Amino acid sequence: MTTNAYLSFLAIGIALVLIDGQIIYRSGRRYLENSYGDPAAGASMTRLVTVLFHLATLGVLALISTIDMGDSDLPGVVGRLGVLLLVLALAHAITLGVLARIRGEQEVEAVVQRGGRQRVEPQTPTVTPVPGQEGRYPDVSPSLENRSPYSAQ
Repeated sequence: MTTNAYLSFLAIGIALVLIDGQIIYRSGRRYLENSYGDPAAGASMTRLVTVLFHLATLGVLALISTIDMGDSDLPGVVGRLGVLLLVLALAHAITLGVLARIRGEQEVEAVVQRGGRQRVEPQTPTVTPVPGQEGRYPDVSPSLENRSPYSAQ
């Protein structure tokens, strides 16, 4: 692989990693801010996870760039980009799993700090009385077997 092909692969790879990292950071920050009471804490956790994502994927990018994938430049670059995209998708999924786990732990912590589940008082049903009947609990119409007041005779 020539130097130009090698540098073009690295430039495209770095751009892909940085774009994906920014998407994770911006979306993850909003995702964690909703579960934390403090928006700065959610942003801080997201920043830590995103830095880990960048370091891991840039390291994999450096390793992929050294693999020999053919004699010609174009198939080698395309092959390396394909491997990089698959690794990037896997790293993205792992990062989303980490963010979801952090949010789950934050929600559990918030419930524990509130003192467990809040009790809900049973509500009495609101019934609209039948016209002509007074009170909260209207009478039920008589059954058809009784035939009164519905007698056909």
